[in-house]
Amino acid sequence: MIDAFQTLIENLANGLDVPIWDVKAVIAITLVSIVCGLVGSLVVGNRMAFFSDAMAHTAFAGAALGVLTILILNPRLTALDSSPHQWVIPVVMVAFGAITGTAIAFFRERTSLSADSLIGVFFALAVGFGAMLLPELSKRVRFDPEQFLFGSPVYATPADLLFLLILTIVTVAFLLLRFNSLMFASFNPSLARSRRVSVRLNNYLFIILLALVVNLSIKAVGVLLINALLVVPAAAAANCARNLRQMFLLTLSINLGCGLIGYRISQYEIPMADGRSIPLRPSGTIIILSVACFFATFLYATLRGRKAAHGISCEC
Repeated sequence: MIDAFQTLIENLANGLDVPIWDVKAVIAITLVSIVCGLVGSLVVGNRMAFFSDAMAHTAFAGAALGVLTILILNPRLTALDSSPHQWVIPVVMVAFGAITGTAIAFFRERTSLSADSLIGVFFALAVGFGAMLLPELSKRVRFDPEQFLFGSPVYATPADLLFLLILTIVTVAFLLLRFNSLMFASFNPSLARSRRVSVRLNNYLFIILLALVVNLSIKAVGVLLINALLVVPAAAAANCARNLRQMFLLTLSINLGCGLIGYRISQYEIPMADGRSIPLRPSGTIIILSVACFFATFLYATLRGRKAAHGISCEC
């Protein structure tokens, strides 16, 4: 299936007469922008920005466990690219992220600690676990921490793109089935329970979806930047949106627009006095453009005398 997808990408690149890496980058950015745009309004509306940031950093521990698993299966391995078990890493990352997210929600229901305190505990656990293993594991196999931290759609492989495509389909299907109940449960949990809406089930399902989105998008944008794609465009949309439906559509539009335009801007370089130039990284350029959109919409809302009205209560 991956080989067929690779062939499809090559044919598309040949038909458009552009480099194959450019086609892969545009596909990766489009898919990540759609997924983050679909989920971002729920993240901001539920005040889960810190939660999604913690989910992104659990990827350190998930990647460490994935690499460790591959080394256990093949102790003589020196390069991850040559391993037939590469699929183990994203699977372990998603599983670890989902377990961590559900654990945060579980302990939140059964302790008197605030959500940010519990998130901080699991945040420290994930980063500490990754720091304990990744430096040593990177000595055994070739592993680029910079690529993992900052990512780049240029590095996306056909397997990564296939995962992103499946993730996009799953996200769209999930929201078609659950969007109304998710928004209802977020806006007024007590009223939702009285109408027999399973608030707890919706919370746990959304946490698992968020784990999928974060961990499968990391290759394209990196650990340190994935949270920005989930939060910043949605926050920008909230400045202008009059209702939740508008906020949802605006978030998706801003994500797609900033993603594709930011990628094209990143192809320009900053000239230096000595004749050399400094290239721009796509992920960082996309995020900077998203932040610029936030300030632009904030200025627009201020001139119109409006305040962002995106606060929706959440029990996560």
